[in-house]
Amino acid sequence: MSLLVLCLLITALLVLRVPIAFAFIGPSLAYLVSTGQSVGLALRLVADSTASFPLLAVPLFILLGCLANHAGIADRLFDFALAILGRVRGSLGYVSVGVSLGFSWMSGSAVADAAALGKLQIPAMLRSGYSKNFALGVVGSASLIAPVMPPSIPAVIFAGLAAVSTGALFAASVVPALLMAVGLCLVVFVLVRRDDNIQRTEFAWPRVWETGRRVIAPLGAPVVILGGILGGLFTPTEAAAVGVAYMAVLGFAYRTLTVRALPKVLTEAVVTTGAIMLIVASANLLGYAFARERVPQVVSEFMTGLTTDPTVFLLLVFLLSMVLGTALDAVAVLTLTVPILLPISLTYGVDPIALGVLMIVSQMIGLLTPPVGTVIFVLQAIAKARMSEVFWGSVPFMVPLVILCFGIIFWPDAILYLPQRLGL
Repeated sequence: MSLLVLCLLITALLVLRVPIAFAFIGPSLAYLVSTGQSVGLALRLVADSTASFPLLAVPLFILLGCLANHAGIADRLFDFALAILGRVRGSLGYVSVGVSLGFSWMSGSAVADAAALGKLQIPAMLRSGYSKNFALGVVGSASLIAPVMPPSIPAVIFAGLAAVSTGALFAASVVPALLMAVGLCLVVFVLVRRDDNIQRTEFAWPRVWETGRRVIAPLGAPVVILGGILGGLFTPTEAAAVGVAYMAVLGFAYRTLTVRALPKVLTEAVVTTGAIMLIVASANLLGYAFARERVPQVVSEFMTGLTTDPTVFLLLVFLLSMVLGTALDAVAVLTLTVPILLPISLTYGVDPIALGVLMIVSQMIGLLTPPVGTVIFVLQAIAKARMSEVFWGSVPFMVPLVILCFGIIFWPDAILYLPQRLGL
């Protein structure tokens, strides 16, 4: 079976809406059989892909996000942000970005963020006079902060594939995630500055105090997780375990999490983890087929023959990651492309940490872009909206994200400042 036939089969299965993992596994197994390889080799490749110590952090960070969701942390953050910003024009837009930023320290997933916060924020915006497109756009784009801000699941996947420090990648991702939030707030300001139909709430210190008191403990989670990693107290996997324990204690203390609800929380975490690991395993199987057909060498020769400028190389990586992100899950894109692009980046003198941050941020844009933007489908289900409404509502908010990617492309050393200062 030729590489062209393999790619055509995968494309056809994806068009038919076959889950990504199975769209990879079927044609890859057919390729192995057609080239005389054993099924035992396929089993070994699948097992080896998930037998990675850094990947142990993935199920724990997923469980952390599930616990935070069931513990009602998003509701507490929303109430506090609204109490502070309620009287500001466009307050719910800023609240959406702020709550997503706060919740991102615990979720690590754009889909989890959009699902947890969209149910709360979109109806509140529609009741307050915001347009449906604006509500969908700001909630969807704000959810993209979660996979960039630590603890980022794509960052854990990249660190495992590239054999780089997860802590260094986490540290390098903090500033881009904060810049994403600032950029989205600027777009909110531009879009709502002349809209007088939006309702506001009165500012009251007692309400700020009451809601602020309720978020003190939840905001300790990022201090424990990221502070422990960057301070050298924990490995990322250990930090994830500590974060899970911390969030479970909060949930039981608030009585929003019960022993009876634990099976549901654990089932949700297991299902999500299984889906991610299945994608990693299937993409590794496809990656073997690519390696056997010398795809990494061909791509390397093409890029090095096309340009010797590392900036142009990063621009090509940005375009490739964004395009692939529109059709594939970020985990699948990373598993397929990192083994190909990482060796090439080293020939250009590009730091792997900068490459990882650029790939993750650019792929997040694809989550809000048809045909397979995962966040689009989540928001469609929540708001009973059309795909076009979600996409066109998100377009203005994509501008600062693209600008951020260009900033990383032209000044990749800037995002390395924090990990270098921390000695990571």
